[in-house]
Amino acid sequence: MSTLYKNRIAEFKVALNEPKISLTKLQELCFSGIPFEGGLRSLCWKILLNYLPTEQAQWSSFLKKQREIYAQFLKEMIIQPGIAKANLGFIREDVTLEDHPLNPNPDSRWNTYFKDNEVLLQVDKDVRRLYPDMAFFQRPTDYPCLLIMDPQNEFETLRRRVEQTTLKSQTVAHSRSGVTNVSSPRKTTSANEYEVLPNGCEAHWEVVERILFIYAKLNPGIAYVQGMNEIVGPVYYTFATDPNTEWKEHAEADTFFCFTNLMSEIRDNFIKSLDDSQCGISYKMEKVYSTLKEKDMDLYLKLQEQNIKPQFFAFRWLTLLLSQEFLLPDVIRIWDSLFSDIGRFDFLILVCCAMLILIRDQLLAGDFTINMRLLQDYPISDVDLILKKAKELQDSA
Repeated sequence: MSTLYKNRIAEFKVALNEPKISLTKLQELCFSGIPFEGGLRSLCWKILLNYLPTEQAQWSSFLKKQREIYAQFLKEMIIQPGIAKANLGFIREDVTLEDHPLNPNPDSRWNTYFKDNEVLLQVDKDVRRLYPDMAFFQRPTDYPCLLIMDPQNEFETLRRRVEQTTLKSQTVAHSRSGVTNVSSPRKTTSANEYEVLPNGCEAHWEVVERILFIYAKLNPGIAYVQGMNEIVGPVYYTFATDPNTEWKEHAEADTFFCFTNLMSEIRDNFIKSLDDSQCGISYKMEKVYSTLKEKDMDLYLKLQEQNIKPQFFAFRWLTLLLSQEFLLPDVIRIWDSLFSDIGRFDFLILVCCAMLILIRDQLLAGDFTINMRLLQDYPISDVDLILKKAKELQDSA
């Protein structure tokens, strides 16, 4: 470890040890990348995503309260319905004229159960494919949820619910327009998708599934949309690999609240009815091109001439915060800068412009087919180069 790097770690420790952390100072430090050592990134992200308060004295009571709230969510949305389902069908009185499996009434608990199943099956299908080129999500967590994994449980867990349902997940895909091309050609899915571990163990992907299911239950207006798994994945990975066990043990609850905060800022990207509004994804995609026009007119005109619309590539870049364009460690490095920039997702637009400008020579020389291939499978893997260029664009504004 170089002296420069050691000094950088020391700077972070000083900033984080203040009784009242200066958010501005922390943002400045984090923008250039957060060291992994000592769980610094995990801690910084919790502050940058407005989860942890800047007053250190409040952390202990705040975290205790939030983790209790999450445990209550588990009880209300997984355990109690699971107990009810375990009883349904065994007790004849549960199937009544008023409430039965074919009851179309939206207030019917059977109706709710089947609707939740549709969401769960889509989540399950997506999380089993999360970062297939990494073994991490298939591995067992060191901290399986004891509320859920207790072998004495007599209720239907999410795992059993997926196994026992007769619905086919292919028929319940809930995807918004354009997300069909969300998967990067860089990623391939193994024919043997993640297998379920023995009773008493649970894989990291099962934890992610639970987080997304509870988010969907608490946010029925948006529920779950394909691609949210790609947003929660890097956050959970960062928290679940924290070297500090007291933080790592609560990765699930902390990820849930940080993901919820992050989604509150980007959820409009996932809502089709908002596409053409000023907060929708179409506006942001056009912003990439209007910014490019300002920074590099020749490249902008070339893309226009070839009728290469931002929807063909920038939809995925913006909606998934570039999580499908780079390897996970590089995505995490990009997110250090995104989360710490005051403009947050305005900076993402500059990163997208930087990505275009850095391959301008190839784009100017290429035809439509070649250029589409470049944009769909971005050729540069040096994210520090991309971030440096984005910062130059920001400073020249």
